[in-house]
Amino acid sequence: MELIRLANVLKEYDNGAVIALNNINLSIEKGSFVSIIGPSGSGKSTLLNMLGALDSPDSGHVIIDGVDLATQKDLSDFRRHEIGFIFQLHNLLPNLNVQENVEIPLMDAKMSEKDKHRRALLFIEAVGLLDKKKQKPSKLSGGERQRVAIARALVNFPSIILADEPTGALDTKNGQKVLDVLRFVHESIGATLIIVTHDIDVARLADRTIEIRDGQIIGDYYNR
Repeated sequence: MELIRLANVLKEYDNGAVIALNNINLSIEKGSFVSIIGPSGSGKSTLLNMLGALDSPDSGHVIIDGVDLATQKDLSDFRRHEIGFIFQLHNLLPNLNVQENVEIPLMDAKMSEKDKHRRALLFIEAVGLLDKKKQKPSKLSGGERQRVAIARALVNFPSIILADEPTGALDTKNGQKVLDVLRFVHESIGATLIIVTHDIDVARLADRTIEIRDGQIIGDYYNR
């Protein structure tokens, strides 16, 4: 079943001097695991920003679960409830501990404080950091901080998880741990997982790989 559709999406910068996305047409099924690859400047991150309602096209349509994002008055509310973001730079708040960082997306949720704590701890345990729930980010390794970012991204049970180079700043061991957590959570909650990566080995872990170059899709294939 289709969850995401991009129809003739065009995105330009510098008054048209740079075409980041050139009439992209793309359909992504619900519950799938998709990787997006391509060289630097190819349009990967711009495409991810479109999928995550962080940016809007100059022309064309981004449709998620049958809803054209151009019709949404409050995209921040849409993002908060539907999408979990994971970035290479995990953007944890240094003055908050692990549990407090993970609870950030629940601030406006209609839940009791007790239920917020319980939900956060559920995902902290899922990423294997329950014993460090009271630690500040400065006391964690890079891989641990990335796993906290994953827990934070998932705490709202998003229908879509968007990860931009989630292993890019990690060594092989910690990168593998992060990928294992992402795949486990993708499978357990049934979220659609979309990863932007330079690493072809990471890309091959996905069910489907989309290759982009110069703002255009030049490859779209299934890995298994």
